[in-house]
Amino acid sequence: QVQLVESGGGLVQPGGSLRLSCAASGFTFSNFRMFWYRQAPGKERELVASILSGSPNYADSMKGRFTISRDNAKSTVYLQMNSLQPEDTAVYYCGARHQLSTIIYWGQGTQVTVSS
Repeated sequence: QVQLVESGGGLVQPGGSLRLSCAASGFTFSNFRMFWYRQAPGKERELVASILSGSPNYADSMKGRFTISRDNAKSTVYLQMNSLQPEDTAVYYCGARHQLSTIIYWGQGTQVTVSS
């Protein structure tokens, strides 16, 4: 079965950095587009970035500060987040979708809190 386990969240001061990881299992990782979404309190879940192969895609508001990458040998996707601001506070979710499907599988999420 598909399993996605996020890690790397925590409390960071404004201007700081975090790297999130999402370890995947139960499917052929290289055939799946991987996503990072986030959901802040009282807001809808929003796309951060996605990657399959080649160039990744980013939400416009995330460009320049966030970098998504993947290691197919480790079945892991990463999200490097720099220059974090309080408005980046959210639960960050990893998602996986086969390139020929519309179904997205989700991890349990990891909390990122940006505060002084």
